Amino acid sequence: MNVAAATVAPEATSRKRIRVMIVDDAAVVRGLFARWVTAEPDLDVVALLRTGRDAVDEIERSDPDVVVLDVEMPELDGISALPLLLAKKRDVVVIMASTVTRRNAEISLKALALGAADYIPKPSSPADVNSSDNFRRELIEKIRQLGPRARRPRVAAAAVRPARPHVPLALRPMPLTPPRVLLIGSSTGGPQALDAVLSHCGSLIARAPVLITQHMPPTFTAILAEHLSRAVKVPVREATDGEAILPGSIYIAPGGHHMRVASRDGAAVIVIDDGPQINFCKPSVDPLLSSAAQVWGSKALALILTGMGSDGLAGARELVAAGGHVVAQDEATSVVWGMPGQVAHAGLCSAVLPLPDIASRLTRLFTGERA
Repeated sequence: MNVAAATVAPEATSRKRIRVMIVDDAAVVRGLFARWVTAEPDLDVVALLRTGRDAVDEIERSDPDVVVLDVEMPELDGISALPLLLAKKRDVVVIMASTVTRRNAEISLKALALGAADYIPKPSSPADVNSSDNFRRELIEKIRQLGPRARRPRVAAAAVRPARPHVPLALRPMPLTPPRVLLIGSSTGGPQALDAVLSHCGSLIARAPVLITQHMPPTFTAILAEHLSRAVKVPVREATDGEAILPGSIYIAPGGHHMRVASRDGAAVIVIDDGPQINFCKPSVDPLLSSAAQVWGSKALALILTGMGSDGLAGARELVAAGGHVVAQDEATSVVWGMPGQVAHAGLCSAVLPLPDIASRLTRLFTGERA
C-alpha cells in the first residue's frame, strides 16, 4: 500500500465524531497532528497520507469530514489535489496547511477561491510545530468549528442556507447621518467575504476610508492586500505606523501586529502595535474598534464578518457606547458564525445581513440614503 502511516476503516469510528484525514509528506508532522486530533474526544483520525495522490485515491473509502492538506508534497501537491478531492466528495471541508512563505500564501488564498474552507500557517520546522501551543489550539479549533459543515448540503457562496431556529435578535437603530469610516473585522472565510463586499462598495470607498483587521499571519496580509486591490480597483495596502487615514483608501492590519488609530493634530492616523496577542489573535479586531471609538465616536461604523471566536465583541461594545454602529454578517452566509454571532447576540448590531446584501446596505448608509 503506497500510503504512509495508516488508514482506518470508516466503520471503526463513530459518525458522531468529526472524521479527519491528514495529508502531509513529513512523517513527523503527520504523527504529531494525529496525536493532537486523537487526544480530542470529539475527533477521529481516519487516514494518514503522504501525498495528494494518496488522498484522492483514499477519500471515498475513508469518508472524512475534514481534510488537513499540506500545500507542498511530491507526486500531487495540495493545490492540484484540492479540486480532485472536492470532485469526489463535494461536501468535504479542506483546510490547507503551509509554511509562511510568499508562494505558499498566494497558493493558500488561491485554494480558498477553489473551494478550500480555510488555511492554517504551519511553523517553519517540525520542531517549531511541536513546540507551538498556539498552532495546536488553532488547528484543533478549525477542525472542530468547520467539521460540522461537511454534514450540511453545500450551496453557492451567494445563496442563503436555512438558518437554525433562534431567538429573534434585538437590533439597534441605524445611524441618522452618514458614517465617516468603515471598520471591518473578519477571520475564517474572511478573504472571500471581503472580496464580495468591497468589490461592490466603490461609491462608499470614495467617501470614507476602510480599515480592515483580518486574522492572518505576516506575508498573508500583503498578498490579501494585492488581491483586494485587483478586485476593488482602489489602493489596498498593509497599514504603516503614523500614516494619515484618508478617504479612497483601504488599510489592512499587517499580520503579526495590531492596528489602532489615533488623533494627531486633528487628523486620524494609523498606529501599529507590536503588543501581545488579544483573544489569541495578532492582529486583533478589538484594538481597532476600541481606538476608533475614541477617534470617531458616532461617526464610525463597524462590520463584523465571518470568523471563529469572539474577537471584536469588546471593541464593538466600546464603539456602540461611544455612539457608533455595528453591522454583522448573518449565520446562514457565514463560514463560521462566531465573531458576528457574538456581537449579534449581545444586542450591539443595527443590522444582521446576508453577505450578498451587505454592500448595498452600507453604500446607502454612507451616501446618505435611508437604509
